[in-house]
Amino acid sequence: MSESTVDSLARLALFADLSRPQVEEVSHLFDEQVFAEGERVLRHGLSGSSFYVVLEGEASVRIDGDERMQLGRGDFFGEISALTGDPPSADVVATSLLRCLVIAATQLEEFLVEHPRVMLRMLQAEARRLQTAGQWQQ
Repeated sequence: MSESTVDSLARLALFADLSRPQVEEVSHLFDEQVFAEGERVLRHGLSGSSFYVVLEGEASVRIDGDERMQLGRGDFFGEISALTGDPPSADVVATSLLRCLVIAATQLEEFLVEHPRVMLRMLQAEARRLQTAGQWQQ
């Protein structure tokens, strides 16, 4: 990973509790992928095999064609499928050029266990998402 990628990662809330050496270590566990505007990153009902963290750009989370959420820098997705092995429950489509760090599902659990502060921040974000989802259904 380039120094600028490490710097970008260090500024994301998900990794805010990690020291600089830990961020550098984490950066080596992730691959970088770029998606063109309009490209589907995750497809509803197909196997989800990775966890994605948005470094640059935006994406739309869609269920049955309806946008449920916009994702931007620092947001993440794919974690539920990666952790449970279940297929994604939504489509994620790049709405601009989208640059993500990606870790394979097979490595995610070990990564989270080794970095409990990242796991806590992920859990907090999930709790906020559940609160928001509950509000949509009222």
